[in-house]
Amino acid sequence: MSRNLRRPSPALAVAVLALLVSLSGTAFAAGVVPLAKRALVADNAKKLGGKTRAQVAATPGPATTLNGKTADEIAATPGPAETLNGKSADQIAATPGPASTAAGLVTERTAAWSLAPDGEGDFAVSCAAGEKVVGGGFDDQTLGSAPALELESRPSADATMWRVYLANLSSTAAASGSIFALCLK
Repeated sequence: MSRNLRRPSPALAVAVLALLVSLSGTAFAAGVVPLAKRALVADNAKKLGGKTRAQVAATPGPATTLNGKTADEIAATPGPAETLNGKSADQIAATPGPASTAAGLVTERTAAWSLAPDGEGDFAVSCAAGEKVVGGGFDDQTLGSAPALELESRPSADATMWRVYLANLSSTAAASGSIFALCLK
């Protein structure tokens, strides 16, 4: 009578592995117990330098003076200067900052333009002396009867004017409006 032995299944292999891990856990725990002896003496006790409880208690606490001054004397010492360039703290706080004055730095400059039917042309508006252009565009006042198409919108090379190239799309009516430049002081 011949009986064939089957190979072990994967489930059996996993079960044997789990058994070994569980049994080795107790062996590991037995090795950890000697470390518990270390806990009998606190780490801070080793830092006392061999002093007794009475010697530690007799040690003076933190300093009660700083450079010969008590806490009350230090608190009574005047702080930083009360004025800056002759201004009080309230005057300095009332001084407008950049956020409240940014709108005053940008100015809109405008110029009129007009085109004959089927006409096109380049128009420019300049900033005042000392200003630089940061943007621009155009407004078409005859949009319904004679629409204009913007073909190009750009700053000049020296950034002192804004240029717009427009074309009138109407073959029967003239187009007109204004161009504008946003200038930064």
